[in-house]
Amino acid sequence: MNTPASYFDHQYAHAADPWHLSERWYDRRKYNITVAALPRPRYLRAFEPGCSVGVLTRLLAAHCAGLLSTDRIPSAVEAATQRTANLDHVTVRQMTVPEQWPEGSFDLIVLSELLYYFDSTARTRLIEQSVGSLEEGCHLVTVHWNHPVAEHTCTGRDIAEHLDTVPELKRLARYDDSDFTLTVHEHNGDAAPVLSPARAEGLA
Repeated sequence: MNTPASYFDHQYAHAADPWHLSERWYDRRKYNITVAALPRPRYLRAFEPGCSVGVLTRLLAAHCAGLLSTDRIPSAVEAATQRTANLDHVTVRQMTVPEQWPEGSFDLIVLSELLYYFDSTARTRLIEQSVGSLEEGCHLVTVHWNHPVAEHTCTGRDIAEHLDTVPELKRLARYDDSDFTLTVHEHNGDAAPVLSPARAEGLA
């Protein structure tokens, strides 16, 4: 089953930033690695569900012409909105995925510390929605904690293995350490050659 919604309500009821995302070196390092792993320097329209208080949102915004970030918790949405108040191209909205999903297509979707809160059925649905919203040749980035947590239904390594079985996705990169796993996949539904950043710039 999915992690109960009451778990998140309880976390945010007792702290504005319950996971201390803006304070810890672990999170700063992870977010910097996430942004460094982006295959392109710039994206036209990106989507970041489960944005929490918007720490990663600000970093992603520097690489996006337009960024939609969402969370189901009103206080998290408020914090992320305040954190990005000076960024006119960022929209923060309250939304519960996978039951709610934005219209239109994206050339970047970032799922950070999100998928392990869902059971296999809901997780598969969320991945399918992400693939369905990605334009071909565009990117899905995921990053998830690897240590066991009672509220998590799987680990980052489990999620990486799941993504490798999705026919429309081709893996560009994977980073593993003892704490988290990060993957970069390209929507490659037409089976066109996958271009690395170096090949895209004619360097290889």
